[in-house]
Order: sequence, then C-alpha cells, then structure tokens
Amino acid sequence: MDLTYGPRYESFRDELRAFLAEHAERAPRGGVGVSAGAAGEALRQWQALLIEHGYAARTIPKEYGGYGAEPDILERVIIDEELNAAGVSRGVGGQGPEMLVPTLLEHGSEEQKQRHIGPTVRGEEVWCQGYSEPGSGSDLASVQTRAVEDGSDFLITGQKIWTSTADVSDMMFGLIRTEPEAKKHAGLSYVLIPMDTPGIDVRPLVTMTGQAEFNEVFFNDARVPQANVVGKRGEGWAIANTTLRHERNMLASSAVLDGTLRSLITLMGEERVNGERPLDSPVLRDRLMSLQSRVTALKYHQLRMLTAQLQGRPPGVAGLVTKLAGCEVSHQLNGLGIDALGELGTLYDDSKHLRAGGRWQSQHMFTLGLIIGGGTAQIQKNIISERGLGMPREPKPAKA
Repeated sequence: MDLTYGPRYESFRDELRAFLAEHAERAPRGGVGVSAGAAGEALRQWQALLIEHGYAARTIPKEYGGYGAEPDILERVIIDEELNAAGVSRGVGGQGPEMLVPTLLEHGSEEQKQRHIGPTVRGEEVWCQGYSEPGSGSDLASVQTRAVEDGSDFLITGQKIWTSTADVSDMMFGLIRTEPEAKKHAGLSYVLIPMDTPGIDVRPLVTMTGQAEFNEVFFNDARVPQANVVGKRGEGWAIANTTLRHERNMLASSAVLDGTLRSLITLMGEERVNGERPLDSPVLRDRLMSLQSRVTALKYHQLRMLTAQLQGRPPGVAGLVTKLAGCEVSHQLNGLGIDALGELGTLYDDSKHLRAGGRWQSQHMFTLGLIIGGGTAQIQKNIISERGLGMPREPKPAKA
C-alpha cells in the first residue's frame, strides 16, 4: 500500500509551508469561532488571507465569495495537516461555514447564495441552528414551532432549545412547521431567520463548563419573509437532513481530532508530573498510542467518505458511524490530557496552578456534551443498527 501523496501534492504542501513561513505570525492560535472585539477581527483578517490564497473556502465558487478551486481530497487533507502542524487557526468554522453553506449550495436560491454565503465564510455573518425543542430532540420531526401566513410574511411562534451561539448570532437556520394540516415530516420548512427580528428572545443556558454554550430561543409572532424559505415549503425535512449530515461530519472532524492529538503529544512530552514526563509512563503512553491509531483510522475513514461523495455514491453505513466514533475519541483524548497532568488536570477557570488555560478539563466536559448533542450516542447506535445494518426496530411498548 502506497500512502505517499506524489510530487504534485508535495509541491502543493511546499507552497503552503512557504505561505505559513511568511504569514503565520498573523494567525490566531487555534480556534474557529468568531468572537467579539479584537480576537474576532483577527480571525476574520486571517480568514480573508486564507481565502485569497485558497486555503479556506477552497471549493466554494468565486461568485459566492470562495476561492473557486475544483474539489480535491488530498489538497484538503494537506491544508488541515499543515495548519495543525503550525499550530495556527484553520480559519472561520462552525455552524455557518460548515453546515449552512453546503446546504445552501445544494438547495438555496441564487439570491440566498449571493446574499449569505460570502458573508458567512468571511465570518461577517454568524449563524445558529434552530432544530431542537423542549419536546422534540431525538424525534426532530415532531417540532411544534409554527409559522402562520401574514401577507408575504410568516409570523413565527414557539421555542427552540440547546441553540449553540444563539446569543451572538446574526441569523438562524430553523426547522419550522408551516403546513399544519400535513403529516409531521411533510409539514416542515427550512427557514432563514434574522436574530434581530422583533419578537425573538434569547436566554443563555449555562453548562457544567461554566459557560453559556447553549441557549433557549423564544418566538412571539416574529415576522420573517416567506422568501426566506430554503427550497419549497414542506421540503424542510429533507433539507434539514442535508444540514445534519454536514453537522455530523463537523462534530467528528478528523482535522479537529488531529489538532487535539498533536496538542496532547506536546503536552505529554513537555510537562512534568512528580518530576517525570507523562510520555515516559507506560500506561499513559499505551493509551496515547491507542488513541493515535483511532484518530488515524478516522482520518482515512473520512477520506473514504469524501471519495464516495465526489463520485456521487452514498456513503452507506460508513457515514452513520462517523459522529459516534469521532465524538467518543474526542472525549477520550481530552480525558487523557487530564490524566497526564495528574491532579492539575482537573483545574480550569482561574486557578493559579492552571495548565494550558484549563483547556483539557473544560474540553473534557464540553466534548461529553457533544456525545449527547447532534444526535445522542444511543440514538446513533439505533440508526446504525436499523438503517445501516437492516436490523429490526425495537418493539414499542403495548398500549394499555
């Protein structure tokens, strides 16, 4: 088996390394979310530079604000590898660029693409996802947030919950019930909603990390143009599933896992616990090697799925296991970071003995949430068994 990339790709790698040698000092250190203030502006400037040279938004057409290159799996892999190796940000990511933009490219109108894709990939327009509701999480098709026609607009009423970044977002892509007489799947539409619309109230939800990563969002006759429906009314279920596919790939990104693994290897080689490097512990080293093999396996697994996508083939059961496996490995990587630091690994927030800004403990708690969010591990296992392996559905309890 020949795993070398070949001369053309190594030349591409050399070009990227030369770019980083010249510009890396301008890059934020890691991170993909756009924040307020100077940090957010630095990331947007870095993103603009990456797009200009084709290292971000690489395959998005130029007319929509991207670089306009043809899709190439190995070029994407090399970009991730080199940016991770340099320890710099891979640019603007998150729900807008990684979930909404590919959905709009597949289903959006020309006006929607022109209006939203460019600002989104540049980090000028921040998005949140309005899917889950207090009574509709795993059974997403049962959402009850509804839209009533009022001239050329909708009046939206209802509630969304676990809405990441809603408190800082400019826009929401939401699943809204617009056809009340239709069966539950057929009654949904995919709607783009400005978050400054009167009648929208955002309330942060503080998690065990101490941060408000999630929010609940209330709609009280929020007026939104019907022109903001992506696709046709009643087609929201199929379009939402396109977004969910990209969400699962984002949550289990091998590029993110590789970056975490590199940081973990550095930590275990440089820190000292009781005078010894964590890397010199046979037990910790064996755990690291096991996780390294799993990260490598997921990397090539995702390459297989990208190949299938470019060839127009469905990924099959291979696509169903990615989120489950990736989120579990991410949680275990951060758990090993805690154990490698010993008792100091449990510290975060503002302790004077803090290591690495408390990232390992904070990320360990956050990645536990990702095992639940975006489709719980238990639901993912049911999907794999039923849809992927053709096993019978679990019998429902008999009605009284």
